[in-house]
Amino acid sequence: MKKTALLVIDVQNDYFANGKMELHHPEDALNNINRLEQHFIQAKQPIIYIQHIFKDPDAAFFVQDTDGVKLHADLKIDEDSTIIIKHFPNSFFQTTLQQHLKQMGVSQLLITGMMTHMCVDATTRAALELGYETVVVSDATATKSLQFAEHAVDAQTVQYTLLAALQMISELSLTQDVLNTIDLSTV
Repeated sequence: MKKTALLVIDVQNDYFANGKMELHHPEDALNNINRLEQHFIQAKQPIIYIQHIFKDPDAAFFVQDTDGVKLHADLKIDEDSTIIIKHFPNSFFQTTLQQHLKQMGVSQLLITGMMTHMCVDATTRAALELGYETVVVSDATATKSLQFAEHAVDAQTVQYTLLAALQMISELSLTQDVLNTIDLSTV
């Protein structure tokens, strides 16, 4: 049997209203993450939270010891939760994530979180390179508008573009489809 873990990447205060790096509709992604968390909690299956902390005290966001770097209060974190600190977009790079997954016998990751175009993308690609099956839960991710030279790219286009690229290498799903199809009780 394959064992599945829910990976919740960088759902931190700076990405929400009045944060230093506000995303496009992060609350919608958080609501879907909460639904998935509940499903995993009821099935007693692993949830791993990733928290990005920049080492540079002059970073634009996710500065250590600020309110913005904290994981969002609506996440279902308790004293037994697994929280992995990272300093780079790839959640595996210079972290203990892979060690935790191996210890738990995880072979499949449901990937959720922030930002689709950066940390979700980097982590999904790294997971695949390490041999994990991946499912990116598209409506449980969020991103932002970007700018290149004089070209503005709205958040919805960024989201669709990244998801279109990821679907070439990873399974993509919606929260409700995951809840309907993944039976964690037999894993």
